[in-house]
Amino acid sequence: MNSTQASPKHPPSFKAKLKEEIAKALQLSIYFGIWFCALAFLAATSLDERPIPLTIFGFSLIKAALCAKFMLIGQAIIPIQVNKKNGIVISLILESLVYLVVVLILNYLEAGIHGLIHGKDFISSMADFGRSNPLHVVAMSIVYWLIVWPYLLLVGFKLAIGSSATLEILFGSKSQSSK
Repeated sequence: MNSTQASPKHPPSFKAKLKEEIAKALQLSIYFGIWFCALAFLAATSLDERPIPLTIFGFSLIKAALCAKFMLIGQAIIPIQVNKKNGIVISLILESLVYLVVVLILNYLEAGIHGLIHGKDFISSMADFGRSNPLHVVAMSIVYWLIVWPYLLLVGFKLAIGSSATLEILFGSKSQSSK
């Protein structure tokens, strides 16, 4: 049984569930934040921006938190499931594309709401997402999928063999082994 699951007799309390969800959101935000800050840094250096504005990193962290929220909403709508017969990769490839579509839809809605807040039309603000360039949206989607895919594989691995075993495989055993 996965260490994060409660026994059927004692379902986790609201406080425990909330704590677990906050921890997941924080971990995913940090993961996305590292990626998005690296991409922002790459973009700034590619454009030879000097000095590199620190605000791009703040925006990257905000976007990371929003994407983490959208990813967790996607997982709430369609929980990650691993079919051990098919393996983790085959089980998650379709789900990863569904999550990508969910995140894209939520990003379009976010753009529309952002436009409304700034006194613009909702539909035209949605259309402005991705600089109104379908190729830019496709490029962003590919990069986002490449960022999300390792996360989904890790989650699938944790579901297949458990959190403790996954952490032990990735980071070694906490117990001292005899020499």
